[in-house]
Amino acid sequence: MAGGESTCPSAAVNTHPATQITDPAAHVQALGRAARAASTELAAAETSLRNAALLQAAEIIDASEEKILAANARDMASARERALAPALLDRLELTEARVASMSGGLREIAAQPDPVGSLSAAEQRPSGLQIARMRVPIGVIGVIYESRPNVTADAAGICLKSGNAVILRGGSEAACSNQVIHECIVAGVVGVGLPASCVQRVNTTDRAAVGALLAMDDHVDVVIPRGGKGLVARIASDAKVPVIKHLDGICHVYVDNSADVERAVAVAVDAKTYRYGICGSMETLLVHASIAAEFLPRVGEVLQTKGVELRVCTRAVEVFMQAGIACLPAVDEDWDTEYLGPILAVRVVDSLDQAISHIATHGSGHTDAIVTDHIGRAREFTRRVDSSSVMVNAATCFADGAEYGLGAEIGISTDRLHVRGPVGVLGLTTEKYVVTGDYTTRGG
Repeated sequence: MAGGESTCPSAAVNTHPATQITDPAAHVQALGRAARAASTELAAAETSLRNAALLQAAEIIDASEEKILAANARDMASARERALAPALLDRLELTEARVASMSGGLREIAAQPDPVGSLSAAEQRPSGLQIARMRVPIGVIGVIYESRPNVTADAAGICLKSGNAVILRGGSEAACSNQVIHECIVAGVVGVGLPASCVQRVNTTDRAAVGALLAMDDHVDVVIPRGGKGLVARIASDAKVPVIKHLDGICHVYVDNSADVERAVAVAVDAKTYRYGICGSMETLLVHASIAAEFLPRVGEVLQTKGVELRVCTRAVEVFMQAGIACLPAVDEDWDTEYLGPILAVRVVDSLDQAISHIATHGSGHTDAIVTDHIGRAREFTRRVDSSSVMVNAATCFADGAEYGLGAEIGISTDRLHVRGPVGVLGLTTEKYVVTGDYTTRGG
């Protein structure tokens, strides 16, 4: 593995000798060359070997729980001193359960079917050729992320399973946590005989390293950003390599007038309050006018007890005021804001068409849900709403790779190419054609 400076001197010793990085671009180029070489070896590795690396890494994470939590405590203390936003602190914090979730995610990935090398059914052509498609790794993946240290394990695990080498660049706020988790992963990789350069970490917080990674189209095949809108927008703008991304998660729940009010309240409350800092958290609640007088006071009362600030349209203001529920008049920006906190925009609409129009105008294409007992409206909503996940009678916070049966995910894509929605192992593979003949020629 290429050398680099330690971004967290108080963490465990790096898996490679630390050297002072004076040229971030050269450091990243060295990582890229090593990753390209490792990707060839990893793509050829048997499924059993890649699974063994994942399982060994999971065991090492479990055994290193105390060390990981200590490193995270240092990150959290520094983040509080820097007055990071509550949503970022929530994403940054590790607990025993979250550490266990990281190792559990690696085991789930290992248990999944391996798409690499799988062949589609062959099609016989008039020429006598048999045409099939084979699943293959993309090659080298760059992952740039903020706050969430669990991404270190998730991204490494998904890339290993799919036969891709990965270059990780986490944020400075999680430097200590990321370093220790990365060391656990590398120990698992090396322990089964794979090269350490299968999973590398950019070992400097210098932003010039990010620019170098985004320009390295000779060694990096795709970049996946995970973080705030500013980070993702910058990467999408500056990258010379393809990017799999979503800019923000402005997620909606539309409560139809056919919905069971009590159960709809539970869905709406969970969609907002399960975890404020996740991209699948509901940011706007849309309610059909004919059910608003019954539904809004009930959902408002629950949200108020949970400390959620309501920013609502003129029609909703009247309903909430009559029920004695505090709210603020919404402004135009509220419909286009990803709060990632205890703030919710609420609008009363007159029809399913108006709800869908609002989502099309203000949504981010991430996750949107309808709550209804009318099967025809459910079908119309799922057909017309153009988001990476469209849900019926379920909270938007279910937009998660693990909940979709993918195990860990590397992010949620709102792009249309080449993958959409939660990106798991299959999303980090592509296809090549395998053409078989019987000494077949095309000449006359």
